[in-house]
Amino acid sequence: MHRIGWLRAAVMGANDGILSTASLIVGVAAASSDRDSILIAGVAGLVAGAMSMAAGEFVSVSSQSDTERADLETERKALEDAPEAELEELAQIYVSRGVETELARQVATQLTEHDALAAHARDELGITETGSSRPIQAAWTSAAMFSIGGFLPLAAVATAPVANAIPVVSVTSLFSLALLGAVSARAGGANVVTAATRVTLWGALAMAATAGIGALFGTLI
Repeated sequence: MHRIGWLRAAVMGANDGILSTASLIVGVAAASSDRDSILIAGVAGLVAGAMSMAAGEFVSVSSQSDTERADLETERKALEDAPEAELEELAQIYVSRGVETELARQVATQLTEHDALAAHARDELGITETGSSRPIQAAWTSAAMFSIGGFLPLAAVATAPVANAIPVVSVTSLFSLALLGAVSARAGGANVVTAATRVTLWGALAMAATAGIGALFGTLI
């Protein structure tokens, strides 16, 4: 759980970087055989995607952080206005978790004397230091990992023959997605095979869809 703040943003950024850039490249390659056009589209997609991920993560996590601060301020005022009611509320939380009533009141009293706001933040609101929002960390982690992920299909199309761009990019990207799923599952303590299979399947579907659209529009144009 202590990794959740950066792990989620890192996995999401890398996954989107690989998948978005690869899908864009495959779609353009299906419509055009010009390497320069394919590379320009891929680079533009990588830069735009990285900036979008950074902005999106920052705004989203900042909103969560604002909500947490508002909740803490509400709780702080409640502790000032009705300390006895808040103490009883904290005790009842422990009772609902299986602690005997008398012991729950003793625990609530001691925690309140030590740091009342921290006790309510943790046990009533579910806000902890481990899970607290960090907008800057989420933004730069997501953008950096998007860029790293997006570089892989770009490198593949830059070095492969144009005629083989679609299969080379697809295989490289699917392998990268599977590896990413396995590594993130390992870091998070989840099932490696399930995570790798899941991300690879969705990646294959996304690239197949964009390749079909690119081929269709390339034929029409």
